[in-house]
This record gives sequence, structure tokens and C-alpha cells, in this order.
Amino acid sequence: MSEMISGLYREGEKIADTKAPTDVPLAQVWEQRKFNAKLVNPANRRKLSVIIVGSGLAGGAAAASLGEMGYNVHCFFYQDSARRAHSIAAQGGINAAKNYRNDNDSVYRLFYDTVKGGDYRARETNVYRLAEVSAAIIDQCVAQGVPFAREYGGLLDNRSFGGVQVSRTFYARGQTGQQLLIGAYQAMERQVAAGTVKEYPRHEMVELIVADGRARGIVARDMSTGEVKTYTADAVVLATGGYGNVFFLSTNAMGCNGSAIWRAHRKGAYFGNPCYTQIHPTCIPQHGDQQSKLTLMSESLRNDGRIWVPKKAEDCEKDPRDIPEEDRDYYLERIYPSFGNLVPRDVASRNAKNVCDEGRGVGPKIDGVARGVYLDFADAINRMGKDAVSAKYGNLFDMYERITDDNPYEVPMRIYPAVHYTMGGLWVDYDLESSIPGLFVTGEANFSDHGANRLGASALMQGLSDGYFVLPNTINDYLASGPFEKLDANAPAVVEARDEAQARIDKLMSINGNRSVDSFHKELGSIMWEYCGMSRNEAGLKLAIDKIRELRKEFWTNVRVPGKSIGELNQSLEKAGRVADFMELAELMCIDALHRSESCGGHFREESQTAEGEAKRNDAEYTYVAAWEFGGDDQPPILHKEDLVYKNIELKERSYK
Repeated sequence: MSEMISGLYREGEKIADTKAPTDVPLAQVWEQRKFNAKLVNPANRRKLSVIIVGSGLAGGAAAASLGEMGYNVHCFFYQDSARRAHSIAAQGGINAAKNYRNDNDSVYRLFYDTVKGGDYRARETNVYRLAEVSAAIIDQCVAQGVPFAREYGGLLDNRSFGGVQVSRTFYARGQTGQQLLIGAYQAMERQVAAGTVKEYPRHEMVELIVADGRARGIVARDMSTGEVKTYTADAVVLATGGYGNVFFLSTNAMGCNGSAIWRAHRKGAYFGNPCYTQIHPTCIPQHGDQQSKLTLMSESLRNDGRIWVPKKAEDCEKDPRDIPEEDRDYYLERIYPSFGNLVPRDVASRNAKNVCDEGRGVGPKIDGVARGVYLDFADAINRMGKDAVSAKYGNLFDMYERITDDNPYEVPMRIYPAVHYTMGGLWVDYDLESSIPGLFVTGEANFSDHGANRLGASALMQGLSDGYFVLPNTINDYLASGPFEKLDANAPAVVEARDEAQARIDKLMSINGNRSVDSFHKELGSIMWEYCGMSRNEAGLKLAIDKIRELRKEFWTNVRVPGKSIGELNQSLEKAGRVADFMELAELMCIDALHRSESCGGHFREESQTAEGEAKRNDAEYTYVAAWEFGGDDQPPILHKEDLVYKNIELKERSYK
């Protein structure tokens, strides 16, 4: 066995993506892979079954597509309706390289911007494919009736997002995620009516079934009755979103969790780059210590809103309308003249933290520091008129006013960064297959397309790309070897998985301690935000690991889960299972952040920065994906490195100045 490194992990053999063709130019890789993949004839598809966990853009699109192709699809989701998946919360838009604005956009430029935005820590092959299929996503969604905004001449409208200098973001006011999800939902419901897709609402996956080395099904708990049942299939797809709620306060809905991918990780699926989490720069600031979540304000607001703080700390408590122009610091425009307020999210977030740390933040103080900056629309209203601003952003302005009781047409919004998207996730190859054969992972649940930082409006693009276009053209290569031997409810692997899930539930119910689940979750989130949040350092990460281990030990001896596990709805039990998984995931996130002693994208190590305070990469030592293997209970994880090879893009310092 390899030696223990830093007392925290071991290093295993290197891995590689073996599915992407290497003998053709980058622009032909996807076409070649589709041609090389084995096919399943239409009659044989009726004999094959696929379980999909999650009904958001990635899961809903995959269910609709695979159902349309004739496979038997079983779609599980914990919401009461597939329409309530968290994709509904996305606001600003979806990227596509259509060049409608005639501003020199192209597939290659979208590819380049995405790799650069991710600080050169993403695979070229995956990102190029994402850019390549982006235009087809828009066409498909328009055909479904998604009401994208349009220009006067009837063409679809575009706006710009952070990290780019072109307008390529298609949008439906400030509710793009909702409209795209309705499109995917309608497509899926059509297949439900056709009998190819069966839905399982209010069911939560609590364990993965692995038989003979293959993913063959799941154990799911009916959240209404508490009944635990097993379901088997020829392949399993996880489309369960990200794990940002490990921080407790985030822009994610309260129910968002990492349990499905963590259960799979414990069964052998490698976890890629867990420390890569994104802080979104435009969120409504925290207002006290009793909040359960934070609210996102779309990044699209940075197109027309100007971000500033007072130049002098003594002006911070004044009404912003009383601060003259010469006493305002439009700090992003000052530091990054080429991109201004449209720098990438990680850059905008760090700079907001910096000015607040200097004592120039605005709004109520949390722990003695005002954590807020202004997002001001006065110039845009003067230039465009209030009606034009309302047409573009009206629902966002309304939402802001309902939450803060401030009218953003009259008073500048206050914003501050918050945990948002997770670039890390289960490791997958070019086919979106994990290290467990037969287990495919799509959307935010995998690690594949964004590197160390995601550009705005690329999450919807990846979810729909994976669901509509990638998975339907790769899962067939695996399913062509099926159907596999049927597993009944008494098969050893099925019984073992069900018993594991039930034992865990029984253990949580039996502890009967003195602390609520939420109190543990809140303390875990505080540790993660403090030591593995917007900036990290060696001493803080080591301290965080110790604190997480102590907290986890207390959790398993002192948590109190009221109610029953059978016969009734028990949300405390649901949360307890999720928080137990977050405890383990949080430790791996800190180990990953500690081992990667460079700064890149959203992973900012204080020991590794330029003289100007920008992220400083170490390409000589860290140009790889960190794919972590579960080492066993109370055993160190095993690190597998996948070297990133850049043939089409030159590695260079990321600059937006």
C-alpha cells in the first residue's frame, strides 16, 4: 500500500479518460466517438431499463430523450413534482455559440472562454463538445416553445455574462431556468403518457446497488411513508445537482444535497475535484444568524448595474444617494478596465471580499463587519429608461424588493458573494460514465466541464447538453452489452444494499441525543465557510479537518431525530441522512483543498497569489484532475491523478485587465 501523505491520504495509480478518440483533431472528436460507439437497435431498446435519479435539466432531459428512443426509464426525484427541481431557480440565461450579435463569437471562442474561465483545469475534449452542441440546445428549446427574449426583428436576443467579451447568453427575462425546465418537463411528461418513462415523486435515493462490479439499481425511500424499497435496472444515471449546501448558507434550495453522489462514492465511484466550489458574486447579503438560505440575484444584472463602494470608510453608513460620484469607488471598472463589472465570478467575489475586509462594506454588520457592496442601476435607468430596465430585469427587482423592502429602481441594491455552484462532482470519462461501470453522471453532479470556476450561464448549457445530446449518444455503447442478468429482490447485492440503508436509518433514529440536525448542519457550514470558503490556507484547512472530525463524532452520539421512520413524513430524518453525508464530504473537500497548494479559479490558496492578489496557478505540479477513491470507514482516501493535456489552448496566466 502507498505511504500516507500529510497523515491524510494515500496516492494511487494515475487514471485517464480512455473514451475520447485521440487520433483525430479536436473538432472531430465528438463525431468520431458517436460513430465508434456501439448501437442498440430500436427493438432491443424495449428490453433495456435505465434508472435516472433527478428530474432537473440534466435528469429531465435525459429521461425525455431516452424515453423517446424507446428505453424503459424510471425517474426518481424527491420533489412532489418534477417541475420543482432546483434548475427552476436559475435566472440569467444559457450560453450558446450562435453569433447572433455578429460580434465574432464561435464554437472555438466559447470553448476558449470556458477553459480560460475555469483557469485551465478542465478537459479540452469535454469543453469543446459542450461548445459544439450549444447551438443545438437553443434550437431544441425553441422547438419546445421556450419563450426566449427576442429582439425587434424577431431574432432571439442575447446578453453578456462574466468572463466574456461577446453577447452569447440566451434568456427568458430573469427566469430562464424555470422556462427551460418547463420545456424538459413537458418533453418528459410526453414520454410518461407514452409509457416509456415512469415517475417516482417524493422518493429519495439512499443507497446504490452494485452487483458484479456494475451499477444495477438503487435503494429509495418513499418520503411520504418511510418505506424503503429496491429498484434494479441495466444502468443508473445520477443527475442530482451539486453539494453547495455543505456550507449550510448557500443559494441552493434547502432540499439540495449530495447524498446520491456520496452514496455512489462510498461504493467505488471516484470523486473529482471536491474542493472546487463557486462563490456567486451577486447575492442578497446575509442579514442575521437565523437564516436558512441566501437568495441569488442574477449575474445578468452586471450587464447594466455598476458595482461600487464608498472610497472612504466613514461614508459607508450614509444613504448611497447622498454620496457624490467622486467619492465612489467603482473598483471592478478601476482594476479590470477590459472586462469591468463583467469579470468572472471568482474574480468579482474575491474583490468584493477585499473591499469589505478593508472596512468599506455597506449594510448591516455581521460579526462586526459590513458585508455588502452596491449594485447601482441609476446610470442604466437614465440611459435606457425605467421601462426598458424593467423589461429586462423586472422580476428580479420585484424579488429583491419583497425580500429587502428596498426599491432598487430608487436605491442601489446591496449584494455580497455566496456559495452557489459546485464544479467538483463524481469523476466521469468522455461518455459521462463513472469509475463504476454502468453508473453515468450528468449535469452538476459530475465534475467534467468547468474546471476550477464556472462561467455564468454555463450550468444550464451543461445540464441540457448532457441530457439531450451527450448521454443518449454514449449510454448506448454500454447498453449494447445488455440486457444484463435480472436481479430479484433477494439477490445478495440487493439485500446487502437495502440492509445497509435500513441500518443507517435505524441508527439515526436510535441516537436520541440533545442536538437538532440543523444545529450540526449550521456548525458544519460555519467551519466550511471560515476555512474552506472564499480563501483557504494550510493552517485553516488542517484546523477545519480536526473540527469536522470532532463534530462528526458528536453527531453520531448526540443528534436527535424526532418522529418515526415509518408511516409518516419525517423531514428531520431526511435532513439527518443528508447532513451525515455532508460531514464526510466536507472532510474530503478540505483534504483536496489542502493537497492542492496552488490557487486556481474558485480555489484560492492565500499562500499562492500574485503581487496584485490574483490567483497564482502552479501548472508544473497541479495540471491534473484530482479523482478521489473512498478508502473505507475511518481510512484515508486514495488520490488518483488524471493529467490534463492541452494541445489546442496555450496555458497562460488568466488576466481580465
